[in-house]
Amino acid sequence: MAPFSTSEPDDDPETYVGLPQTDAEERARGHGWTTVRSLPPGAIITMEYRVGRLNLEVKDGTVVRAWKG
Repeated sequence: MAPFSTSEPDDDPETYVGLPQTDAEERARGHGWTTVRSLPPGAIITMEYRVGRLNLEVKDGTVVRAWKG
């Protein structure tokens, strides 16, 4: 099991909106996000907050929403 992070990158999730999915995922990992989760619009997901995780809602290959946790 991967170790849990106790801190998050100093990175604004809003800067990922509008980026192509692959570019956003690479950028997020490069900025220190330990988990990057790409999801389709309306996906049913667990709601527990995970430090170090960035969620990307992707429609037609483009990030339309991004949030921590």
